[in-house]
Amino acid sequence: MTHNGYKIPRISRVEHFDEDELIRRLRSVSMLDDATSFPYRDSRIELREMPHGELHPAQRYVLSGNVKRLEDLRWLLNDRGFDLFKLDGFLRIWLDDEEAPVDLLPPIVEESRHDGGGRPINIVCDGMHRVYLSYVQWVTPQIVFIRGIPREYPYYAYPLRDSNWGSLEIWDSIPRNAIKKWHRIRDDKRLYRNFNSAFENVGAPRGSGR
Repeated sequence: MTHNGYKIPRISRVEHFDEDELIRRLRSVSMLDDATSFPYRDSRIELREMPHGELHPAQRYVLSGNVKRLEDLRWLLNDRGFDLFKLDGFLRIWLDDEEAPVDLLPPIVEESRHDGGGRPINIVCDGMHRVYLSYVQWVTPQIVFIRGIPREYPYYAYPLRDSNWGSLEIWDSIPRNAIKKWHRIRDDKRLYRNFNSAFENVGAPRGSGR
């Protein structure tokens, strides 16, 4: 079956892991370039719903294809009794024609105090497209909220000054020489979190953003 010009994957199996297991695994997430450093190990981690006005994206666009695929995934999960915007933990999903499962976590939001004025800023670090989809579908998303991250492990990009999700651009593909994010340091990959150190096939950092 196809939709919007691409093949919709078939889900063969879904396993749900509760909030306690989600938090336990997050504490063991390491840095991408240093498997002995754990940015969330001693942080305060909780699942909670958070209004979009309190969430700041770190990139100024979303990709239309990613949003469409997530919309289809929402309906597929709904048929199995799961809510994409309220996972109450995380899901392990097996797709037809794929040997390895994929873990689906709630969007990861970090509180940052490294910005001008010292006021806390809630940065969407992972799950950008899901938060955007929840915005256009009038749903307050459930997110993982992480506070008390060591100062040496800030998120690798600055949050946008304007948290108005309606102002984000929708791109079919990333234009050449486009400015996607404002990085904190030149070697920004040194600040990447390696979610695959604690989960299955969550996805590695990539140049196209997510």
